[in-house]
Amino acid sequence: MKVGIIGLDLPLGKVKYHDERFVELVKKCDPLKVTPYYVELVQEDWEHADAFVVAREQVLDLLILDMEKLETRRERTGDPAEKAVLSRGLDLLEQETPLCDGGWTPGDLAHLRALAPLSLKPTLVLPAPLEVNVIIGQILAKAGLVFFYTVGKKEVHAWPVPCHADIVTCAGKIHTDLARGFIKADIVKYEDFLNVFNMQEARAKKLVHLVDRDYHIEDGDIVEIRFNV
Repeated sequence: MKVGIIGLDLPLGKVKYHDERFVELVKKCDPLKVTPYYVELVQEDWEHADAFVVAREQVLDLLILDMEKLETRRERTGDPAEKAVLSRGLDLLEQETPLCDGGWTPGDLAHLRALAPLSLKPTLVLPAPLEVNVIIGQILAKAGLVFFYTVGKKEVHAWPVPCHADIVTCAGKIHTDLARGFIKADIVKYEDFLNVFNMQEARAKKLVHLVDRDYHIEDGDIVEIRFNV
């Protein structure tokens, strides 16, 4: 995830997210390779940012760019429904509220996304400075992302996905072949895994749940994919 930073003194570039669950899984598995989650913090190239973190006193630096887009489009459109959405969006922006907090319907979002406004992306407005790891956690939550994990002696890997993503989508995050040849998945909850020696013991204690493609991931799930390509 690339996060635009405005008005905050934070380290730029790739920053590792200190995920306590990931740390505990690494301690438990002692793998040859670890792949934690990194966020890239930037102060430019805002159009390509996935989310924003903005100091309260400088929020207009971001929102004014969206105001210009919405005002220009409102003047040109002849669609009453679109004009109503744009007017509501401008009201929010004038109240220094990012568009992502508007509670929009899918139809509203279709009008707005056509303009690619920046603050429609997950935007966290901070009234006071916070430690960078706390900020990363908050913007991940704002973006609706959760983590599942793959574990073993070879590697422990943290995978971010949208909340309630289906298991086939999660398999595709690991490798496209796993999604293409998906059969089933073994799921064990993080807390259960910490209380056993390995996946084999988790199976013996019936802590592993075999799920089909209609399963939706829960935050902290540990996943093994069964597939055939």
